[in-house]
Amino acid sequence: MKRTFAFALALCLGCTIMAQKKYELTSPDRQVKATVSVGEQLTYNLAYGNETLLDNCTLGMEVSEEKLGTNPKVVRASRKNVSETITPVVPLKYATVDNHYNQLLLKFRGGYSIEFRAFDNGFAYRFITDRKGEMEVKNETFGLHFPGDYLLHMQQPGGFKTSYEEEYRHVESKEWKESDRMALLPLLIDTRKDCKILFSESALSDYPGMFLKSRGANSVEAVFPRVPLEFGEDGDRSQKILKEADYIARTEGKRNFPWRYFVIAPNDGDLIENTMTLQLAEKNVLDDTSWIKPGQASWEWWNGAIPYGPDVNFEAGCNLDTYKYFIDFAAHYGIPYIIMDEGWAMSTRDPYTPNPKVDVHELIRYGKEKNVGIVLWLTWLTVENNFGLFETFEKWGVKGVKIDFMDRSDQWMVNFYERVAKEAAKHHLLVDFHGSFKPSGLEYKYPNVISYEGVRGMEQMGGCRPDNSVYLPFIRNAVGPMDYTPGAMLSMQPEVYRSERPNSASIGTRAYQMALFVIFESGLQMMADNPTLYYRNDECSRFLTQVPQTWDETIALKAKVGEYVIVAKRKGEKWYIGGMTNNQQKERTFDIALDFLPEGKTCKITSFEDGINANRQAMDYRKKEQTLKKGDILHVRMARNGGFAAVIE
Repeated sequence: MKRTFAFALALCLGCTIMAQKKYELTSPDRQVKATVSVGEQLTYNLAYGNETLLDNCTLGMEVSEEKLGTNPKVVRASRKNVSETITPVVPLKYATVDNHYNQLLLKFRGGYSIEFRAFDNGFAYRFITDRKGEMEVKNETFGLHFPGDYLLHMQQPGGFKTSYEEEYRHVESKEWKESDRMALLPLLIDTRKDCKILFSESALSDYPGMFLKSRGANSVEAVFPRVPLEFGEDGDRSQKILKEADYIARTEGKRNFPWRYFVIAPNDGDLIENTMTLQLAEKNVLDDTSWIKPGQASWEWWNGAIPYGPDVNFEAGCNLDTYKYFIDFAAHYGIPYIIMDEGWAMSTRDPYTPNPKVDVHELIRYGKEKNVGIVLWLTWLTVENNFGLFETFEKWGVKGVKIDFMDRSDQWMVNFYERVAKEAAKHHLLVDFHGSFKPSGLEYKYPNVISYEGVRGMEQMGGCRPDNSVYLPFIRNAVGPMDYTPGAMLSMQPEVYRSERPNSASIGTRAYQMALFVIFESGLQMMADNPTLYYRNDECSRFLTQVPQTWDETIALKAKVGEYVIVAKRKGEKWYIGGMTNNQQKERTFDIALDFLPEGKTCKITSFEDGINANRQAMDYRKKEQTLKKGDILHVRMARNGGFAAVIE
């Protein structure tokens, strides 16, 4: 009897193994390999070289009463190789991007397919359904299993309602418990196998944003906010969700779902140079993009709108004279925009009635005279309740909107982002989504979406530390533009930090703040500090205001996650270098080979460096000029919480 049972069990196992069909997909350079297994469920392994990075990862989707990916039947498998060049309207890293990948498309019985792509630096997949009418997505299965004890760098909110501004936590994968907080995307995974993995999503549309939670046993799974059905009051900038559906999306039956992607980085600098969100995003849908002009913006909120000094002969604050002063400042340095934040309108709920002390119409006229455009702040709730404001603002002559406090990422809110982008584009308005989730491709479909917050930025004052911010080029900024709001002229080391508006200050050195303009990517880069301080620090201000917001080329020169970053970026014939470091060493020194400079040309380099006492007095910096050529070595020294900024011309 025992022998019979053992034989039967072996037969069953054998049948299961035989029933599994494996499909391999490799990158063009054959370093990235995904193995998709079709058995009772869909699973995949992901390897780089000879090293397995992820194994027994699950994928599926529950649509109405069907579970796509359970007992799947492949009806056709097709492959192709794609090589194309993408030219982004707002080039945050490169003027052109090579998009080269191998593709595997598995079509299954039941009206769905899964598309897999392998790139030289990563892997991605998405579900595709081909069904009539609408359908309800009950859930999506996304499971990762780590074959080793990995280190996870992640933001962990208290729930689905979040400002997306949490500090990064650094958690051993085996220590992340099912009862612990979930995580936002993007997630950075240190495999400790000479490779890191950045995980995020792209082409997010008509579908909720993904979150991750532990499921124990060194594994994680996706969780999604459900569709909200009823809302209640929660002040002037949010809503309470009173009732939810039992599904995460109600959507068209014939559609492409968001991409789930993995950037594989043998070198930490590869994370900075990646363009995966762009490569997977939907193509630009705007016929005319000539009016989309990235640039810097003077911003009054962080500095309390209180300029002072002998040239300020008016009572400063949220009023006409102060904003004209900000416009004059912007015009003086060639800054194309000013942000008018909370206070420009009589009420946060009414976008049509300006504060009479401000006189928005006069400021728009005055700004046009000075070649400075006006960007107006709004809460998302006010936008939703007054969706005709885009047409009105265009008639007024407004150049853009900064929309704040989108503290959700359910399907309704994701659709709100896209409705705003579309309507704003129709009326030639730029959009900065502040208080927002991370970029997920909409900014390429509608390139008038010029930046997102979704970061613990400088408005957090003492809560914004270089120890956290040095992760941003590898994680948050690695997936898209980031409204961090740099530019502080009052700089302090953390042990002596004191700050209160209007005398706002930052943690980190002066050179660190200047470097952020080169390192951090945003189509609308705010200059957060007081015009008074920029005037008093003219040589720093002249450097900052010449730094471009779009780039032809980006090179990560030195990079180590959580410790330091040095990048070189080119615009035309000029190169800029930016470096930042954390609080862990008194100083760091680097030798940078200038191999990226043009052959046979002697260049002038103007640099701003940490002074000898910057590790204690963060305001200490040195401006230096020297001549260098291709092949020379540039010596870079950064104090703790320090930086380095330079232009080569």
